[in-house]
Amino acid sequence: MPARNRLTGQVVLITGASSGFGADAARLFAREGCRVALTARRMDRLQAVAGEITAAGGEAGVFQLDVAELQQVEDVIQAIVDTYGRIDILFNNAGFGRLDWLENLDSEREIADMIAVNLTGLIQVTRTVLPHMLRRRSGHIINMSSIAGWIAAPLYSIYAATKFGIRAFTESLRREVRHFGIHVSGIYPGGAATEFSRHTGDSSVKRAVRLPSWLRMTSESVARQVVRLAKRPRPTVILPGWMLPVIFFASHFPRLTDWILVQGVKRLHRLPEE
Repeated sequence: MPARNRLTGQVVLITGASSGFGADAARLFAREGCRVALTARRMDRLQAVAGEITAAGGEAGVFQLDVAELQQVEDVIQAIVDTYGRIDILFNNAGFGRLDWLENLDSEREIADMIAVNLTGLIQVTRTVLPHMLRRRSGHIINMSSIAGWIAAPLYSIYAATKFGIRAFTESLRREVRHFGIHVSGIYPGGAATEFSRHTGDSSVKRAVRLPSWLRMTSESVARQVVRLAKRPRPTVILPGWMLPVIFFASHFPRLTDWILVQGVKRLHRLPEE
């Protein structure tokens, strides 16, 4: 008799599930027999993803959630626990970025909101879900970060700050709760073909910076790694694998890394006339 899929019947809460990694992970988790609770701000998109899942024989529920609103976070997570009885896996995926020079970023709409969604929201969702996992002495928290959480590229100063913060939070929490039977993992993808790039602003700098298509992973390939991580928990997953030596190089040769990155962007920066 074949071994039972260890994910079958598990309840998976996904933030930012209306598109990209979150939507693809929802579809894949549902195919594994999971019950998926989809959250995001865009209900129409959530309902479309849930409709695909249920049409394929899966089980999905939709819950409108802005992770930057603490009261919403608490209310929605309680509603999910009331609906499903528990949360086995939390996939913290909600986030956005802006590609521009720091002095051009809007203080509230871009800087404060990015921190509120990418970092503070992730922390608050985790903090609200965690007591339910602690009571059961079981659970897995998967935090979506980025290669920008290891190498802070120019033009992504605030985004990189949030992703470095996620990495620190993930490592600290993992060491805090592992002895309670709770896994905490970080996943750090490089460039991927998702909606993310369409929401990084419309500056002249963005139009001048293009990641070659051959360097971009597909959204589904990253989502497959999320599901694989849920099956076999590990502290860290870096995608694609060839980024590991790049990270090693950047950490051991910071001056040379600075020089390489500066050469790539200095032609784009035009300071105002004195």
